[in-house]
Amino acid sequence: MATVTARPAALEEVPASAVEISRTRALWHALRRQPLGAASAALIALIVLTAIFADVLSPYDPLETRPEIRLAQPSWEHPFGTDDIGRDVFSRIIHGSRISLWVGLLAVGIGTAAGMVIGLLCGYCEGRLDLIFQRVMDAIQAIPALVLALAIVSVLKPSTTNAMIAIAIVIIPGNSRIVRGAVMSAKQNRYVEAAQAIGCRHPRIILSHILPNVTAPILIIASIWLGNAILIEATLSFLGVGTQPPTPSWGLMLSSTGRAFMEQAPWLAIFPGLAISLAVLGFNLFGDTLRDAWDPRLRNTR
Repeated sequence: MATVTARPAALEEVPASAVEISRTRALWHALRRQPLGAASAALIALIVLTAIFADVLSPYDPLETRPEIRLAQPSWEHPFGTDDIGRDVFSRIIHGSRISLWVGLLAVGIGTAAGMVIGLLCGYCEGRLDLIFQRVMDAIQAIPALVLALAIVSVLKPSTTNAMIAIAIVIIPGNSRIVRGAVMSAKQNRYVEAAQAIGCRHPRIILSHILPNVTAPILIIASIWLGNAILIEATLSFLGVGTQPPTPSWGLMLSSTGRAFMEQAPWLAIFPGLAISLAVLGFNLFGDTLRDAWDPRLRNTR
């Protein structure tokens, strides 16, 4: 009579769908408990929708110049006024949201993916590989983020694409360290030890048993970095090494007309600065809400 081999209890896994449902419920409850978290989610949704439907929402072409109405004050026709060559500031801010989100999402996506791969390998393999990568990460983190981004863009060429690459490189070390710590903690679980004992291949252990348990910190740090990436992009554009004119960019608007006409036309600096502040605040608050919802150690600390 054939015997049936029972699957070791240590290898019993919670279905991925159940984990996602649990996280969704935790996030929903956190948004209900924290008004600032719900407000940040609404603000992010507004920014995303503005970027998607910029062509529909903007009343004017952001590149159209009308010298006859230069430096016009905010009015019903031009809610945020016009700049020194007659371009509608409201339309430029709407289209500038596309640049900020595009650079932020791509830079954070690339930096998070690279940091995740490095963190998974270092945390799981340890040894010499971990030592080499951690010393490289130490060297990168020894340079201030903005200085490193400026150096990278200066070596390459001032442009939106190169600014995105520079921001992604700045993001990698911190993300890799967070993932590495989470992987080293997940390795201590018994189901990982059981998988190793029965001869599971290392790629399968990493993808099936470890990665699902470190996705929460990855998503949390990515959401927080989105706000920082938008701020760094605006800073690079402000310094003239990011997005180049005449492309509408919040940082570029602050640098060119905002600085030159701050006293004569203060709206040229107020509205782009307000857009940057709201975007960064929204992503940072939403990242805090994700952390409180998905990290059980922090749920009762506030």
